Amino acid sequence: APTVDIYTDLGSTVIGPRSFGSDPVNVGILGEAFAAGSIAAGVIPTAKHFPGHGDTSQDSHGKLPQINIDEEVFESRELVPFKYLIRAGIPAIMSAHLSFPNIEPDGTPASLSKKMLTELLRNKLGYKGLIITDDMQMNGATLFAGSAHKAFTMAIEAGNDIIISSETATLGSQIWTKNLALMQSSTEFKNRVREAARHVILAKLKYFKSPDAAPLYPDEKTIYEYIPDKEGQKFFLEQACRSISVYKKGEFPYRDNGESILIAGPFNSLFDEGRKRYPSADTFHFSYSLKEDESNYSSWNADGLYYTARRYDTIIITVYDRHTANIAKRLRDMGKRVIILSIMSPVHVLEDFDWADTILCGYSYSNYSYAALFGALAGEFEPQGKIPLDGDF
Repeated sequence: APTVDIYTDLGSTVIGPRSFGSDPVNVGILGEAFAAGSIAAGVIPTAKHFPGHGDTSQDSHGKLPQINIDEEVFESRELVPFKYLIRAGIPAIMSAHLSFPNIEPDGTPASLSKKMLTELLRNKLGYKGLIITDDMQMNGATLFAGSAHKAFTMAIEAGNDIIISSETATLGSQIWTKNLALMQSSTEFKNRVREAARHVILAKLKYFKSPDAAPLYPDEKTIYEYIPDKEGQKFFLEQACRSISVYKKGEFPYRDNGESILIAGPFNSLFDEGRKRYPSADTFHFSYSLKEDESNYSSWNADGLYYTARRYDTIIITVYDRHTANIAKRLRDMGKRVIILSIMSPVHVLEDFDWADTILCGYSYSNYSYAALFGALAGEFEPQGKIPLDGDF
């Protein structure tokens, strides 16, 4: 973190609510603020995913995404947040397994591209900090390179200083043997490894000698005085409250006037926070789904909710993806008050939900976000958040 990808492809579930928004300048400003706060707390922030993962719905865990934009768009959009962070002295940047064929014609992923990392990021943009790869076991890297050990070699040659691997290679693995042998046979490769090691050592010295550096290990005798961190909990709740955005304001704030209320969703924290404000409410639980083809699953849950909801005056339902949006749409034309609590990306409620009475947007499914959503709904504070997307929907 921070993720400074621009939310360009609104259908993307890969970036979605991890992005600060769709405006490159706003993303740069907010990313810089996040990084400054991290540094002040003794944490090394790492901006990702260079040079920008926002204009694709494909996930580099499974394949190599292609982003077919020209150099002008690349410069004026994707690179803008990174320019902000480089000027601010960001200490680390993560390279992404993304292909930009109009920038790197042979399709080499940015994480394996010397043009992207050395010529562009280092030389042209003047970046001095660490470059760390995304996980090298992801198909976006290994499929292009042809093997894991070759991907590691290309990543080092391209200019990465730290290689992430979600699997620890055995000592006999070619990841070690091939690259160690290359250090013996290639002076250029050995010098690149030495350069990378120097960057890492300098970062460690700067970090561990800093007066703000976090200790490597906690004091066992005092750990429970600090965890859970009460100031941290207060901070997270405040941030959640600041983020709540009103997309549609119906009968709002909504208070329990003795009407029958149904709260629907997949998370226990939704029900717990809802009942604090509406203690007489009943609940309807449907399962969290990660299925690719959700049509039958959504229909089954929607039917169950529809027949249950007929007995209630007001239905409060959470929407966070296509699956839950389809369930919520079944409540249309029932003659009931329907309140939508949008979490994660708000794109799923920005169209086809004009019939709902009230739509509030939060941006996570944490307890803090549900506390903030229900607090706003009950009139405990006035929501001031701005939906971080530009344009008409």
